[in-house]
Amino acid sequence: MEDKALIVVDVQKAFEDEKWGERNNPEAEENIAKLLDFWRVNGWKVIFIQHMNEKPQSVFHPSGEGYKIKKIVEPLDNEVVLTKTVNSAFIGTDLEDILRTNELNTVVITGLTTPHCVSTTTRMSGNLGFKTYLVSDAIAAFELYDHNGKHFSAEEVHDVSLATLQEEFATILSTEQLIAHFGHRDRSLVPFGSRNIR
Repeated sequence: MEDKALIVVDVQKAFEDEKWGERNNPEAEENIAKLLDFWRVNGWKVIFIQHMNEKPQSVFHPSGEGYKIKKIVEPLDNEVVLTKTVNSAFIGTDLEDILRTNELNTVVITGLTTPHCVSTTTRMSGNLGFKTYLVSDAIAAFELYDHNGKHFSAEEVHDVSLATLQEEFATILSTEQLIAHFGHRDRSLVPFGSRNIR
C-alpha cells in the first residue's frame, strides 16, 4: 500500500552562497539522492519544496540561479514541486491536501536547513497527525550566533535541533536505517500501525 511520501525541502543552489558560513554534513545531498532512488524504485510519492523570496536581492528570488533545485536531487517531470514563502512547507501550499487526498499518512522529511525549514515542517507534520520520520544524515545545518553573539557550530545546531524533535514530533533515523526499515516492512508484509505495507 502506497501510504508514505518523501518530502525534499529547499535543496536549492542558494545554500551554496558563502553568506551562510560553516555547514555540517556535506553528504546530505548524496543521502537524499539515495532516498530518492529508493522511493522511485518502489513507486512511492515524492514531493519537492522550493523556497521563494520576492525580494530581488534575495538568493531565493526566482530570477536567480540560487532558486534552482540542486541537480543531484532534481525532480522528475511527474513529481510534485510546491513553492513556499515561509519556513513551513505546509503554509501557503497544497502539501497537506495532497497528503490527505492520497491517503499518505506517513511523511519522511529531508532537506535544508535543520533548524529552520526542516524543523518547522517536521513540527507541523507531527502536529497535523502524520507519522513523521526525519532523516538525520539527509539534512544539514549552518553555524549560528545567538542574541548575545555566542557562536554555535553547525554540528551543535544540527544536534540540538534533532534533540528537540526526537519522539516529540518525529522518529529520527539515518538514511540506511530508514531504507532498512521500509525495505524490510515492504518485503515482509509486516503490520505497520493499523495497515500492512507491501
